[in-house]
Amino acid sequence: MPPLHPALAAIREAGAAKVKVACSDIDGVLRGKYLHRDKFEGAAQSGFGFCDVVFGWDCGDVTYDNAQVTGWQHGFPDALARLDLDTHRQVPWDGNVDFFLGEFVNADGTPYPVCPRQTLKRVLKRAEKLGFQVMAGMEYEWFNFRETSQSWAAKQGVAPEPITPGMFGYSLLRVSQHREFFNALMDEMAAFRVPIEGLHTETGPGVYEAAIAFSEALEQADRAILFKTGAKEIGMRFGIMPSFMAKWSARYPGCSGHIHQSLSDGQANLFHDGTSSRGMSALFESYVAGQVACLLEFAPMFWPTINSYKRLVDGFWAPVKPTWGIDNRTASFRVLAGSPKSTRLETRCPGADVNPYLAMAAVIAAGLHGVEKNLKLTTPPVTGTNQGADAVPRAPRTLIETTRIFRESDIAREWLGDSFVDHFAATRDWEWRQWLDGVTDWELKRYFEII
Repeated sequence: MPPLHPALAAIREAGAAKVKVACSDIDGVLRGKYLHRDKFEGAAQSGFGFCDVVFGWDCGDVTYDNAQVTGWQHGFPDALARLDLDTHRQVPWDGNVDFFLGEFVNADGTPYPVCPRQTLKRVLKRAEKLGFQVMAGMEYEWFNFRETSQSWAAKQGVAPEPITPGMFGYSLLRVSQHREFFNALMDEMAAFRVPIEGLHTETGPGVYEAAIAFSEALEQADRAILFKTGAKEIGMRFGIMPSFMAKWSARYPGCSGHIHQSLSDGQANLFHDGTSSRGMSALFESYVAGQVACLLEFAPMFWPTINSYKRLVDGFWAPVKPTWGIDNRTASFRVLAGSPKSTRLETRCPGADVNPYLAMAAVIAAGLHGVEKNLKLTTPPVTGTNQGADAVPRAPRTLIETTRIFRESDIAREWLGDSFVDHFAATRDWEWRQWLDGVTDWELKRYFEII
């Protein structure tokens, strides 16, 4: 018999009564449950049934009317969820209950085509065939509010109260006002195997930024999705509601989800070339060129919501054009060509509202497309505030525009598969139609009395 996995051995030895498990839905929300120890034993060996509605409804649990992979026409049966035992963690703020992430597979063991974690793994498998190990790190900006689920419901979604006032980035004073929450994020996330390299206040009332420690890409996506859920669960203990919405107020900058990347052969950073005038290897240049060329092919995967596009405002930090630059934070693709260890690309387009599995799959696929096609950087790096980008078209401002481009993209279909592209495009089309049917507070304020 094969040796027992260390995670299973540890749980048996501890005599744990229950285990917590979760999988990502399309929107990057963790859906999960607690399993009795006996049920978990079976699930660890052969998987367990998990209703496929998690891919057939939106973030408000309203079922799509245009999905083909799942839907009422199929009766929402159980899909097979398989636990990745290497994701074993204990949740410090939940009595150190044992925790595992899972992913979905078909009955024959092949990857479920629309599972976000499987989608990223599909891209990484192709990278491995090319001889590359993808390394990544994510940064999140998010606002924190003095709200609970009950208080926010009572306010009917209007006027959340930030935990601190004013614009005060990198402020130790503001940190000290909620030091218990701040320290809990640093310490409990580390114990949860989501190490944070840096945590500080950003510009805006009650806004923080966290940089998650660099790792292999799949591990990084796991850390990123766990960070969002973990921050919300830790925040509840302090009466704080974190929000990873891309833009909650027109008065303040939006919230980013920057993705740092490099390629390795298992020994060295393949992006570094000390003999190059820019410090960039030819491989690195092709990787950046791929992302510049393919930005719009994958756009709904890093601008996935109606609100994502409210962040794309000129002069508010978020890049609005597919530009690249050398250590330039106004560019979409910021090249950091430093030491052999630190040379990397920072893709600054995504917002904090991304599903990290899908955003990471998108940027890596775009970069590797550039490598496979040996694309070249045909434009010089932008300087200053996107100087040199006058002729570069601006990104679309609506989800439906980018969804149409994505649906018709041969590159997206080649890397992600027809089933995923069709399903994800359908979910974004659904999201757009919900917005069209909604009546907003902006409309009420503008038209209710005057028109």
